[in-house]
Amino acid sequence: MKLNKVAMVVGALMISGSVAAEISANIGATSNYVWRGVTQTDNGAAVSGGLDYAHDSGFYAGTWASNVDFGDGGGAEVDLYGGFGNKLDNGLGYDVGVTYYAYPNYDDSNFSEIYGSLSYKYFTAGINYTVWSQVDDTKGVNETFIEGDTYYYLSGSYEIKPTWTLGGTVGYYDFKDDGKEGIDTSYSFAQLDVGKSAGDFGDFTFSVSKAGKESGSNDTLVFVSWAKTFE
Repeated sequence: MKLNKVAMVVGALMISGSVAAEISANIGATSNYVWRGVTQTDNGAAVSGGLDYAHDSGFYAGTWASNVDFGDGGGAEVDLYGGFGNKLDNGLGYDVGVTYYAYPNYDDSNFSEIYGSLSYKYFTAGINYTVWSQVDDTKGVNETFIEGDTYYYLSGSYEIKPTWTLGGTVGYYDFKDDGKEGIDTSYSFAQLDVGKSAGDFGDFTFSVSKAGKESGSNDTLVFVSWAKTFE
């Protein structure tokens, strides 16, 4: 899910002092759709796209879609989100909102989160909380979302030279169902990203991600992504 990119777009509007709303579209492709340290495409490729609306007040809304595959032939993910983000005079930024994750090809898999984050200079710390879910069992990592699941993360990004960025994220996904039927699914992960802006040709990112074995996979995931925004 590309919510962090939406937040950056909103932040850019605040910094630039834009006085008009902005509508943009985006497309992307990746060799492996990895979300919070776990593949969403059975380690296969994904193509995505979305639409975003951002107002100078700080309000934003959008939708994003991608193919997914949880090991049973594949389907689609469609996200709807909206929130409010801004930056204070002291440089502290904030972002709050809600996201609805829909999986049209998977029964009883939809869920919703509320989220909040604070950012300062190169760093962002945030929390996401599952407020509603259709999932009610604990068969695997992609079927554990229930009300009360919480995701914590700390991320950073720094421009190491013009058009090049170095970033990273550490996170912990705390599933409320831990302990039931002897299943422990809460896990931590870390990811390193190296980004390269190619101007009109979009942005490329090389990523290495590693999640704890409780996630259902102990593999180190290496993948390359591309994204382009049209304003």
